[in-house]
Amino acid sequence: MSTIAVGRAGAVANTDADYVVKSEDIKRVYRVDHQEVHALRGANLYAARGEFIAMMGRSGSGKTTLLNIIGGLDHPTDGHIYVYGQDISRMSDRQLTELRRHRIGFVFQSFALMPTMSAYENVELPLRMVGMGRRGRRERVMECLELVGLTRWAKHRPQEMSGGQQQRVAIARALVNRPGLILADEPTGELDSTTGRAIMTLFHTIASEEKVTILMASHDPTVQEYTDYTYHMADGRILNER
Repeated sequence: MSTIAVGRAGAVANTDADYVVKSEDIKRVYRVDHQEVHALRGANLYAARGEFIAMMGRSGSGKTTLLNIIGGLDHPTDGHIYVYGQDISRMSDRQLTELRRHRIGFVFQSFALMPTMSAYENVELPLRMVGMGRRGRRERVMECLELVGLTRWAKHRPQEMSGGQQQRVAIARALVNRPGLILADEPTGELDSTTGRAIMTLFHTIASEEKVTILMASHDPTVQEYTDYTYHMADGRILNER
């Protein structure tokens, strides 16, 4: 029998079949100066298609480590992580690279835009990397810039835009390859509260209308006003498993 859970906004997730991300007892241990540091102590999480989910907790609670493992940027010491039903802890580095390139988008606190490129060129870059033709690139880039409200800023470089606009460019870039999953690590950390709320509203819209699953690490309590479900983390553990 499947297990059904309902989040804050009434979104329903199915733990057996309908998840995009599912972690099972994830542990991550680092060795620092001959000592073991337990970054994750058995984290269980899942997210269904089109859900906007946050992981909240103080610095050092394990949020970023768990995001990195979900994105294949780090490996668990123990446990299993499933993305699109595949156990990525068993994938090769090449398979993980392909997964990230085509099916996962990343948004970072620092925006991570190329300073010498325009907004258009920053968003276009992932499509160039996968070899999409020029016409197809232009159509998709302009679709994504329109979605984040930046078509008029397509030719501007990052230094000519506000922090909120730069983060919108980063979100458009994360969407351009049509991933089913976006991982966002403290995406509002460098923004003022008003701009941060605008970004969270945008994430909510993308999840609900584009059916993209969004997992966001944050320490901002206002995120709970926008998400379908919020996991609370402390000392490498998820305190409220669904």
